[in-house]
This record gives sequence, C-alpha cells and structure tokens, in this order.
Amino acid sequence: MAMTLPLSLFSKDHALPKISLAQWSMNRAIRDGSVKAEDFASISKNQYGINAIELVNGFYLDKKSDMSYWAEMLRRSEDEGVENLLIMVDAEGDLGSTKESGRLKAVENHYGWVDAAKKINCHSIRVNAFGSGSRKKVKAALVDGMGRLAEYGAKAGINILIENHGLYSSEADFVVEMIREVDNPFMGTLPDFGNWCTSEKWGGTRDDSCKKVYDIEKGVKEFMPFAKGVSAKTYDFDADGNQPRLDYPALLRIVKDTGYDGYIGVEYEGDNLSEPEGIMATKKLIERVWAGLE
Repeated sequence: MAMTLPLSLFSKDHALPKISLAQWSMNRAIRDGSVKAEDFASISKNQYGINAIELVNGFYLDKKSDMSYWAEMLRRSEDEGVENLLIMVDAEGDLGSTKESGRLKAVENHYGWVDAAKKINCHSIRVNAFGSGSRKKVKAALVDGMGRLAEYGAKAGINILIENHGLYSSEADFVVEMIREVDNPFMGTLPDFGNWCTSEKWGGTRDDSCKKVYDIEKGVKEFMPFAKGVSAKTYDFDADGNQPRLDYPALLRIVKDTGYDGYIGVEYEGDNLSEPEGIMATKKLIERVWAGLE
C-alpha cells in the first residue's frame, strides 16, 4: 500500500505557522507541583495564547486506561477551545527490542495511549524507535513492532509518529528506511530541531557533550516528507532572542519549503529563562523567523 499524507498538513499558502505548546515545556512546574497537568489546556490558552497542545504521558501514567479521566480532559480542553494534537509516549518498552516477547509487550503497552489519544480527539501518539543490537537487527525488529502498532493505530484513526530521540532514532536515514518498509499511512515522523545525538539515548544536543551528532538540517529535511507534527526545540536564548546552537532560519526554511501546514510545537528546554519566559521567547522566535522567510 502506497503511503500518502493528509493534504490538510501541506499547503503553499500560509503566512504564519500554526503554533502548539508541548507540555514538556512546563515539566519543571508540573513536577514540583506548582502547576497541575490537568490545567495544561487552560494555561496554554489563557497564559500563552496557544490553542493547541501536545501532552506527555509521563504526567498521566496512572490514568492510561481511565477513560472517564480522559473524557474529563476532553471536556476541559473543549471548554477552553483548545485542540489536543498528540500524546508523547515514553517508558513503555522498546518497540525495536530484538527479543520478540519484549517487543510484543512494548506494542501492547502502547495500545492504551492510542485509546487515550482517540478519546481526547488527538491525531497521533509520539513513540520512540529504541532497540539494542545491530542496525540490521534493530531495524527488522522496529519494522515488526512499529508495523503492529501502526495497524492498531489505523483502526483507531491515530497516527504513530517517531521522534528523533537518540541512538538509531536520530539517524534519519535509518528511520525513513524503516517507515518505508512498514508502508502504513498511519506511520510518520515528529522531527525535533534538537535531539540529533546518535551516541546517546534521548539524543540531547544542547551542549558539546555528544560524541556523534547527525547533521541537523539533513535530518529535519529527511523527516519532513513523513512529518505530521514538528517540534521546535529551544535551549538557552542569546540577548537577541536567537538560538546559538540551532539555525532557526535554516530549519524553518526546510519546514516551509516542504509545504507543511500542520502545527509547529513550542518545546522550551533551556535554563537561562524561566519556563514561562522560554515558552514566549520560543513562540516569538518561530513567528519572527517564519515571517522573514520569502
């Protein structure tokens, strides 16, 4: 079956991008209890003027199968006029485990997040393409694990998106080969402007500690034809409101030239601004750079 992407995500006529807010941008406040995860939709809309959100499963681990909870979350977001886009899923096992029992368990663990995403009207869940072993063996395992999960997602109308998150998942050519082999229109990518370290899990590239980094612009360019979301990662800002470690004009140029018209997610991960300041600085950076692209 040939893969196609929703036409709604691609258009050549858009002056400014649609912006969403990734919940990870507020991870410190949620973890220290100063902000409740359940209030995220309200905060996104009323504090930041952003009406589309991306949730993180780690803040709701005990609620995965509680459909009444997700019904309430949907009510909260609808009351605010906020759209739920996706759930970022971590810590549910390696979908590329070369051990079949571990791989099948990981696939099953993700089912509940597909169900939760469907309940709150998301279009996708974001997963990790992790597995230990040779490139060849892990790719074969991922084709099987991702393929099974994509079949489940297809039945619910939920996409399965791979984000570059370190190791093989940050080798964009590897991920693209795997997606082509799965050959399911519900498989896609969530390119992150950061996280291109291929020598470490999670792939952070906010400093010089990574031993091996995939070419960032090349990676984003390879991921974009399959993208059903984009994560605009930011680290520390300079005095001019720019990202010294990320070439935002080049990265957003790649996104724009693809004709992508989906949401671009604000994901602040720096230290030199507070989370609220970092979120607003990221939003302004995206809008300013995008508006300057011809």
